[in-house]
Amino acid sequence: MTTPQISDAELAGQPAAYWTGVAYEALIAYIRARQVEQGYTQPQFWLLRNLSVNDISPDGAAMTVPELRVAMASYLRPEDDLAAESAVLVERGWLTRDAEDRLLLTEAGEQARVDLARNAPAIRAALHEGIDDADYVTTLKVLQRLIHNAGGPVA
Repeated sequence: MTTPQISDAELAGQPAAYWTGVAYEALIAYIRARQVEQGYTQPQFWLLRNLSVNDISPDGAAMTVPELRVAMASYLRPEDDLAAESAVLVERGWLTRDAEDRLLLTEAGEQARVDLARNAPAIRAALHEGIDDADYVTTLKVLQRLIHNAGGPVA
């Protein structure tokens, strides 16, 4: 598939919301496909990260699926089923459940988190191919300014 060339003047008139939406969907689809090729899903990786004291969890405390859903609300997609994804991780021995049905990361799960995180640089490199770091930074700064101008939160 070829993309028709659009002049800079025409690009300047294009709606950012459309292009950011297209970019989001394409990037998420690409990342998720690469992760599935490696034998895991993005929500499974997030579960491991959110339960690891060496990553997102401040204390490594056990959490219920609803608590995890709240913790991950800003990046979960509607199709993400944390109950089903966590069941797979329990079956693999990466998570376990306590008496209150809270999920805990096992030693094998922590090792899996570390191992799976090693896939990220290759995924990032493929996505950033042909993009200069300075252009990437400029793009992010422009997006942050658009968010700011729209009244949204800029981290």
